[in-house]
Amino acid sequence: MRYAMLLSYDGSRYQGWQRQGNTSNTITEKLEIVLSRLLEEPVGVSGAGRTDAGVHALGQVAAFDFARPLDPKALLDALRSYLPEDIAVLDLKKAPERFHPRLSASGKIYRYEIREAPWTDVFRRRYQWALMRPLDLKAMEECARILMGEHDFRAFSSDRRPAHSTVRELRSVRIDRRAGTVTITCEGSGFLYNMVRILTGTLVQAGLHEMGPDQVREALLTLDRQKAGATAPAKGLTLVKVIYPDPFDLFDDPLDAQGFV
Repeated sequence: MRYAMLLSYDGSRYQGWQRQGNTSNTITEKLEIVLSRLLEEPVGVSGAGRTDAGVHALGQVAAFDFARPLDPKALLDALRSYLPEDIAVLDLKKAPERFHPRLSASGKIYRYEIREAPWTDVFRRRYQWALMRPLDLKAMEECARILMGEHDFRAFSSDRRPAHSTVRELRSVRIDRRAGTVTITCEGSGFLYNMVRILTGTLVQAGLHEMGPDQVREALLTLDRQKAGATAPAKGLTLVKVIYPDPFDLFDDPLDAQGFV
């Protein structure tokens, strides 16, 4: 039987989501260790996205298989007791047999925060890029419009030798300013390795008048990574939500689940 989890985590002290051979300090490994102890047999966990070292999540989705029936509510309570305080399981449910957290997804939403004001927000410093320079939001929005739609985003990926197609659909880019912080929210069919961070770096350079619309178009057309913007720091990025079609839409909005309005 397959079980799915809705997760939040502060990625500051972890080496990313995915289990790695050279470190045990990943979100996946922490989950697998606790699940294996609670269920008294080895348990493997798969996720909807491989967030990088230092990247956070409000609504990561993961799944695991277990041969015997179990009580999801009891397991949820146990996970909340034994996981470290920077990893939270918001919900746990039995999933359809064909459900896969990554392959069943139809889209993802990421959010990136940039500190524009010339002083540090001490309460958000681990979740923001401390740029501390004013940005031209109109210039950023003009370049964002060029990027929206279905394109080959190879220039906006750090993967030098992609094994699969680099075509993705960027469905929306919203840029907001509030209390000295600029937030970029991207929704897409999926994202390449470092794609949101490179899109952010490109839009920030546009906002600083270091890049213009013609340069953004050239990066898209030439597929040349060197023509796109710099990769923004990991700590400003948060996976907000993984989108699923029916019958795989198992969870409420993660913002609602955490009591946000």
